[in-house]
Amino acid sequence: MLKSVTVKTELKEYDIDFRSGFYGISDTIEKSGVKGSKICVITDDNIEQLYGDEVKEALLKNFKEVYIKSFTKGEKSKNLDTISDIYKFLLENHFDRKCAVAGLGGGVAGDMAGFVAATYMRGIEFIQIPTSLLAEVDSSVGGKTGVDFCGSKNIIGAFYQPSFVYINIDTLKTLPKREFSAGMAEVIKYGIILSKDFYNFISENREKIKSMDIDTMTEVIAKCCEFKAFVVSNDEKEKGMRAILNYGHTIGHAVESLKEFELIHGECVGIGMVAAMKISCDRGVITEKDLNEFEELLTYFDIPVKTKGLNPEDVYSQMFNDKKVSDSKINFVLVDNEIGKSYVTSEISKDEIIKAISYVVE
Repeated sequence: MLKSVTVKTELKEYDIDFRSGFYGISDTIEKSGVKGSKICVITDDNIEQLYGDEVKEALLKNFKEVYIKSFTKGEKSKNLDTISDIYKFLLENHFDRKCAVAGLGGGVAGDMAGFVAATYMRGIEFIQIPTSLLAEVDSSVGGKTGVDFCGSKNIIGAFYQPSFVYINIDTLKTLPKREFSAGMAEVIKYGIILSKDFYNFISENREKIKSMDIDTMTEVIAKCCEFKAFVVSNDEKEKGMRAILNYGHTIGHAVESLKEFELIHGECVGIGMVAAMKISCDRGVITEKDLNEFEELLTYFDIPVKTKGLNPEDVYSQMFNDKKVSDSKINFVLVDNEIGKSYVTSEISKDEIIKAISYVVE
């Protein structure tokens, strides 16, 4: 095993295991205590072609029957129709409460698999096997599950922790460049909100990271998981501290929905982070040099910092369909005094938000 990180919540404790290859998942299953006669691997059609057979073979060491249920790749599949189709598949194959579900792939697969596990027969065993950088550093850890509905992202969902997360670091080798870049937006986010040292580490090691040097990437992903585990352990249900993980997501989710998922999640988070950083710059919390260097770092990793074809007022209106709205007020995550520290506030004017949106919407 390359490394292991433990997540502790009020009701559950589980490990994030880092391995090379999928063969080691058998040991992780035994360590976690997951048992059952059947498991259904929920994944997209692209990941099924890449890893389906290999994962199935590995899981057959612990389960008598392994099923794979795939859907069309992309955020547009993350809806109740797909969930309904998965429910039917489980019923047709006689899955009961002693069976398990695995999410194999990126955030879409993990979010839907988790939602199915949380709701099918009021909850069955759930494991995460992320294969995208974004899923490995963010969405697979912490128990957030959900689907999109009526144009709003993740508006239906549940908190449901996995029994473990298994990260095969070798999957980075087949990760499309665009998805790697999108994942890097979430990586950089941790530096902005939690650790200036980590932010500087990313900047100083950008060449190794972009070339996907395995040792460097293992260190980066593990550090992100440690950050996420720390936050989730202190605030599982997002009643306080965990909200800082939404940095860049408030405007980002609105852009993602209005662009009808033409841009993928991490790209929209990048745009949202630039907008949030612009607010901090306008407030004098950070310098224009900080803002420019941040944009330059995102651009180095091919993360978009702006988009076209949207009206700032439309983006502002869409933000009110977000889960982060409370009492008709938008909760924003902003840098607190310096990069590496952050806080949540609803004390932000429409003019400030519109100005920030206008900065990223050309």
